[in-house]
Amino acid sequence: MKIKTRRYYIYYLARLAFFIVALVPLNISLMLAAFFGRKAFRLVGKYRDIAVNNLCLALGGSREDNMRIAERVFENVAKNGAEWVKLSLLDPENLGDMVTEFHGAEHLDGVLSEGKGAIIVAAHFGNWELLGIYLRNIGYKGTMIVRRLYFHKYDDFITNLRLRYNVHGIYRDSSPKAMLRVLKKGEVLGILADQDIDSVDGTFVDFFGRPSFTPTAPVKLAMATGAKLVPAFVIRKKDNTHKIVIEKPIDVGALRNDEEAVKRYTQEWTNVLERYVKAYPDQWVWMHRRWKTEVKK
Repeated sequence: MKIKTRRYYIYYLARLAFFIVALVPLNISLMLAAFFGRKAFRLVGKYRDIAVNNLCLALGGSREDNMRIAERVFENVAKNGAEWVKLSLLDPENLGDMVTEFHGAEHLDGVLSEGKGAIIVAAHFGNWELLGIYLRNIGYKGTMIVRRLYFHKYDDFITNLRLRYNVHGIYRDSSPKAMLRVLKKGEVLGILADQDIDSVDGTFVDFFGRPSFTPTAPVKLAMATGAKLVPAFVIRKKDNTHKIVIEKPIDVGALRNDEEAVKRYTQEWTNVLERYVKAYPDQWVWMHRRWKTEVKK
């Protein structure tokens, strides 16, 4: 009961913050968000320590340097929150004020032209919610696989934000048939596949030199349908606008859905993610316990 009550307190505090953010211009709300992100970094010790420890394990370097990177991670997440509030009010025609660069459309268009759909594999990187919103806004049809948020008020807020831009979601615990239908229609299916989630099927691949339990759904769906994997990233620029990059597709080929093949292509996608995280270490959510699942001996 205490946990449920706390959720309500946090929700209504968040709604108050949303109201304030909605009243001020985006550039000012981003400045405020950065300030509160830095405050959260100092106050939320558990997640600060997870982020810093993960950075030390992955990147090496001094703890002081990784503390500075982790602080910027908290700033980025706070800025994402401020932008989500603005997105709930923004005229979709003005989305170009947030996303000012879009690279690699030819990769996605080429995959879709084959008529088997496209599986966009994305990550909790930059402002990831902008990816599906932007692609849908410029005419790409598709659906996202989303996590069910078990506190209904949180879930309703995020769902309504997506629906404002005609972005529909399929809960990841739904029947795979719903996901397959999207691809059979030749549309885009978006999946965030960068976290250690023990409730979904996964395999261990190398991520920053450590065995990392990684979801295998993207590769298995590709093998089942013939669709290609298309890595995609949203990168926050120094001026707080965003660049979307669509990477070259990964073709799993006509392979059997066996453990070795699934592991091979899960590793290939993870290699792309690692390259981006190395290039922009302050834009990935290091406060997640990425290496919590250990290889059984």
